[in-house]
Amino acid sequence: DAAVAERELSVCLCSEADTQLSSDTDLEDPEVRNAKSGKGKKGKKVPGEKGKGVLVRAPGRVNGHHQENGMENLSLFEIVKLGKSATQSVVDDWIESYKTDRDVALLELINFFIQCSGCKGAVSLEMFRHMQNSEIIRKMTEEFDEDSGDYPFTMAGPMWKKFRWGFCEFISVLVRQCQYSIIYDEYMMDTVISLLTGLSDSQVRAFRHTSTLAAMKLMTALVNVALNLSINMDNTQRQYEAERNKSLGKRANDRLELLLQKRKELQENQDEIENMMNAIFKGVFVHRYRDAIAEIRAICIEEIGVWMKMYSDAFLNDSYLKYVGWTMHDKVSVQETATVTSALNARLHSKLDLYMTDRIVSMALDKECDVAVQAIKLLTLVLQSSDEVLTAEDCESVYHLVYSAHRPIAVAAGEFLYKKLFSHRGPEEDALPRRGRQCLNANLIKTTVFFFLESELHEHGAYLVDSMWDCASDLLKDWESMISLLLDEPFPGEEALTDRQETALIEIMLCAVRQACECHPPIGRGTGKRVMTAKEKKTQLDDRTKITEIFAVALPLLLAKYSVDAEKVTNLLQLPQYFDLEIYTTGRLEKHLEALLRQIREVVEKHTDTDVLEACSMTFHALCNEEFTIFNRVDIARSQLLDEQVDKFNRLLEDFLQEGEDPDEDDAYQVLSTLKRITAFHNAHDLTKWDLFTSNYRLLNTGLQNGDMPEQIVIHALQCTHYVILWNLAKVSEGSSQKGELVTLRKQMRAFCLMCQRYLSSVSIAVKEQAFTILCDALMIFSHQIMSSGRDALEPLVFSPDSSLQSDLLNFILDHVFIDQDDDGSTDGQQDDEAGKIEALHKRRNLLAAYCKLIIYNVVEMSTGADIFKQYMRYYNDYGDIIKETMSKTRQIDKIQCAKTLILSLQQLFNEMLSEMGCNFDRSTSSFCGIKELARRFSLTFGLDQLKTREAIAMLHKDGIEFAFKEPSPQGEGGPPLNLAFLDILSEFSSKLLRQDRKTVHLYLERFMTFQMSLQREDCWLPLISYRNSLQAGADDDTMSVVSGVSSRGTTRSKKTKITPAPAKRKLPEEDSSCSSDAGVWMPREPTVQQTPVMMSSPHMASTVLREAKKLRPDEGYVGVYTMSNEPQHTPLQPTHQAIDYNTQVAWMLAQRQQQERANIQNAKIRSHMQHAIRRSTGLMEDDEEPIVEDVMMSSEQRLEDLNEGMDFDTMDIDLPPSKNRRERSELKPDYFDPASIMDDSVRLHLFTLLTLRQSGIPPLHRPQT
Repeated sequence: DAAVAERELSVCLCSEADTQLSSDTDLEDPEVRNAKSGKGKKGKKVPGEKGKGVLVRAPGRVNGHHQENGMENLSLFEIVKLGKSATQSVVDDWIESYKTDRDVALLELINFFIQCSGCKGAVSLEMFRHMQNSEIIRKMTEEFDEDSGDYPFTMAGPMWKKFRWGFCEFISVLVRQCQYSIIYDEYMMDTVISLLTGLSDSQVRAFRHTSTLAAMKLMTALVNVALNLSINMDNTQRQYEAERNKSLGKRANDRLELLLQKRKELQENQDEIENMMNAIFKGVFVHRYRDAIAEIRAICIEEIGVWMKMYSDAFLNDSYLKYVGWTMHDKVSVQETATVTSALNARLHSKLDLYMTDRIVSMALDKECDVAVQAIKLLTLVLQSSDEVLTAEDCESVYHLVYSAHRPIAVAAGEFLYKKLFSHRGPEEDALPRRGRQCLNANLIKTTVFFFLESELHEHGAYLVDSMWDCASDLLKDWESMISLLLDEPFPGEEALTDRQETALIEIMLCAVRQACECHPPIGRGTGKRVMTAKEKKTQLDDRTKITEIFAVALPLLLAKYSVDAEKVTNLLQLPQYFDLEIYTTGRLEKHLEALLRQIREVVEKHTDTDVLEACSMTFHALCNEEFTIFNRVDIARSQLLDEQVDKFNRLLEDFLQEGEDPDEDDAYQVLSTLKRITAFHNAHDLTKWDLFTSNYRLLNTGLQNGDMPEQIVIHALQCTHYVILWNLAKVSEGSSQKGELVTLRKQMRAFCLMCQRYLSSVSIAVKEQAFTILCDALMIFSHQIMSSGRDALEPLVFSPDSSLQSDLLNFILDHVFIDQDDDGSTDGQQDDEAGKIEALHKRRNLLAAYCKLIIYNVVEMSTGADIFKQYMRYYNDYGDIIKETMSKTRQIDKIQCAKTLILSLQQLFNEMLSEMGCNFDRSTSSFCGIKELARRFSLTFGLDQLKTREAIAMLHKDGIEFAFKEPSPQGEGGPPLNLAFLDILSEFSSKLLRQDRKTVHLYLERFMTFQMSLQREDCWLPLISYRNSLQAGADDDTMSVVSGVSSRGTTRSKKTKITPAPAKRKLPEEDSSCSSDAGVWMPREPTVQQTPVMMSSPHMASTVLREAKKLRPDEGYVGVYTMSNEPQHTPLQPTHQAIDYNTQVAWMLAQRQQQERANIQNAKIRSHMQHAIRRSTGLMEDDEEPIVEDVMMSSEQRLEDLNEGMDFDTMDIDLPPSKNRRERSELKPDYFDPASIMDDSVRLHLFTLLTLRQSGIPPLHRPQT
């Protein structure tokens, strides 16, 4: 009886709604349910019908529910997809339909599964009645959309996520509502199971996925029905036994017969349900749990875990557990998660000693975080069931995960650790006192300390506390026990904490206080602060109050005990930051405040460690809050302390400076100690009233003059002076200062920057690093951005570094950052120490980042970044991320200047290589290949959008070409220029040029070339040849570009409209194609040269009638942005009267191009005017709003305005082989709605001849003889 009652309770907890189905929701016919002997006969299929079921929606099915929602014509799939109807109402409607015509209802259900698979087809009633399942599935397979592999269960978005839930809910409710009669009619379930089994064996993933999910959810619903039947059978058997045990006089024989009949009926139902479950398990699960698709495998394993949890008597055995054990070796994260989750849900921890415990331990270390979390949770359950299953090595592999950066893993590992170390209590521990050193929590705290020390990660106490916070917060909040362990004397026989253990305990105590007050994970763990609930806020306030009440009393005692231990004091002094200062007044704790202030003062006087002094400074800053009544008391104590320190410093400084070049070491130590204290307090407190600038400036100036000032004194004097400048700036920025203070600050700031610049040449590396860091900060603060947000009054403070200062800063970076690890002596002989190397690298990265900020914010010239960028490849591992981000930011500020800086860096490397290897170097050397690889990396940073980087890439090529021909040949006349090999490097950027810009760059290149250069083929000229080839690659295809019909009026034509190619674009004149530009020019221009237009008018063809907003034509040459000189820098040699070979002929034809281009321009002008006249006279294009092409000789100013409109034309380039392109052009039909087609035949013939000659690359009227 107890076992039966326990099973009943389990079922109620798992599915309360399923076990309490009321009679009014049972839509089955009572007669059918009670007449067991006749059930199923009417609905039984003939043998030929077995396994062929499929359903079609009843065409006119209308019910009250659907009428109310206006969905009487929707299918089951559409209803479930919309999710606007209650699932039970939808199922009830289907049951009513089934009672009316079960074939039609089943057809609707089958089509529901087909449509849920994403299939566009539908099963007809004829197919359902006369075709086998395999034939139906084959027919439906043909109806899939082959263009898309998506189906509802793979689609993203909240709608499809809701659909998946509705799909599963529909199957569950369907079985629940049919569990008393319909599922036993040997027709509905046979049909559905047969269909789902067939679909799950399909090669179509959508069918397999959908049917497997449906079958598994159907199985889960049947398991629930079987569990209900089992419980009812047990109840009936108990009632029968009770009735039979009655005396003969009280026994009711008719009741016994009814109970026997009921038990028999339940047994028959149970057998049928088991047969159904076996059919699904063997027909679907056994095949699909090892499916090729991980999501399908995961469905099976997730559901078997549900069955084991729901009906453990039937499923929690070796026959089913083996599937979970086998799938634990699945390496796919989705499947791993499903397997472990299934094991968790089924509470398999007690069985896992038989099934791959080692595998679960390895899964706890999986790279997939979700898998690791579930595996650790499962190991925690295993640990609770038995300590003997997991070995010490298994536990240790989980312990270190408490320091993981992924918080869910760390929290799961923290719970595992807590269960392992703290959950076992012996009977003797229950008798321990509740407070003091001997209480239970005190022992657990000591255990935590021991674990923390053994893990050897002493700087990560915050991570350990955060990992255990959810499961052991009560332990970590027991601050009284922690204080007792630190302050109370150990009892006789008790082992006292060591100094190392006390340090660890104080750190854990501080981390617990911080966690309670801040309520968010430590840095590096978690995405950020989340919004706290009201309960969490109340807990936070209560904890803060408790912390203040406890530590306000205990902290002075702790400081007094550990006042000489710098590490302990530093942690203890951080506690007042989390106090509720109002409690000092409300709790009458003023005397403890006085004790705390005295202890802080003593700590300041005893220590010179920077961390300790800064902790004291921050403590005073936290206590000096004007909102609380304790402010005056704390402020007086602070002023007294600072007065003494400043007076002492001034007195010691006078004596120290009077000693001259041979100061006493004791005096130097006293000056340094006092200066450290003042500097630490000046960081958080305004000390401007003590005028520390004068004394520190004298100290620094003396150090420069004598050159023997101790480096620590100089470092802290620089830092203190920097704080003075910043506090004065803060006062000036508030607007409450007088005008004279602004002038004084300007003088002090400039004098201090000059002082720091002079210290950049110091002997001490530490001094130089301090001076450099402060200089970078000062230049950033006092840059032109100081006037932002309406602070124009601060304009006198703007300080821009001169060339000398910029040079010094850059030299410092080159000398102290871009060095090899072995050359760095900043770690004082600790190069063998890995931690020392990491620290030194971190320091150098900070120095580089400080300088790169000056480049990004335009404080120093962007061109100085060339010396940084050229180190990108050599120091990629150390500084690659910083340099790459700097390049990205500078490109956002000024694309052109960034490109000039990049090419400058390559030029510098090239010059350095020439100086080392000479002019006759081999281009296969590692140095040259390294420069070329760097150029390739630079090219990749420009991205794929060539239009955005068009100007920058063009300027880069311009500078590169000029550099290549800058220096004459060292071999004399006729030899290659000194830097000609740089063109090989420059060719790495040719792919970033638009094809039409390659023409322009090629024309610009030809202006530097002589005629002999174009004929050279020696190895020394290969860079020029390869660069020209890179520019010419794809450039000839411009004649095949087609305007893709977009108009400035925004009318878009249909995508199916045939695109008619426009005539070939005319090449611009070599010597007349230029355009005025304010940004920069390719070459200096002669003021008397007549300018030619950038954009030539093209025939107005049908494909260009309807256009969208104008965009810059990519097929325009880039001469519209950078103009060219009409005079070449290198005058080509005059041709001689010799036998004319082909190359000479081509050169002669190029020389004649200018004359022909002028003729072409005139022809285009005539054609444009003729089009204009025809347009006005014919009236055939009244609906065309395309603006008429302007005069060909429009002014350069108008052309610039057109170019500056910003991508106003759009084109479509069709890349075809030239022969094919010409063939297609010859097959084009004339467009009789184009004005160009109505031109005079002679004019059209003339233009066609010109265009044909231009396509062939031969100037008209000068065709060579063949």
